[in-house]
Amino acid sequence: QAQLVESGGGLVQAGGSLKLSCAASGRAFSRYAMGWFRQAPGKEREFVAAISWSASSTYYADSVKGRFTISRDNLKNTVYLQMNSLKPEDTAVYYCAADRTLVVDTNPAAYDYWGQGTQVTVSS
Repeated sequence: QAQLVESGGGLVQAGGSLKLSCAASGRAFSRYAMGWFRQAPGKEREFVAAISWSASSTYYADSVKGRFTISRDNLKNTVYLQMNSLKPEDTAVYYCAADRTLVVDTNPAAYDYWGQGTQVTVSS
């Protein structure tokens, strides 16, 4: 079983940057695909980015492509989300999630473990 803890959220002006981190416990972390999702008030949780266990494959939502970068360090059991050129519509609670299968998925239902979330607020 994995436990995930996000950090790095905060308040930033439009055009600014933030880097989220997700620290995972458990020795199996390096075999999990990892994803970032977000949920704004009154909206459903949506896919942001995902990365395969080996980091050989990454996937992004169209809304963040070219602005966000997902990466991972399996030695540190940590996955990151670098967010640049932030927009007010990026405001949400951001969650990291772990998928025990080797298949990278954009569907939140495919993920087995979730962090508690970290708030990102982008002011205009």
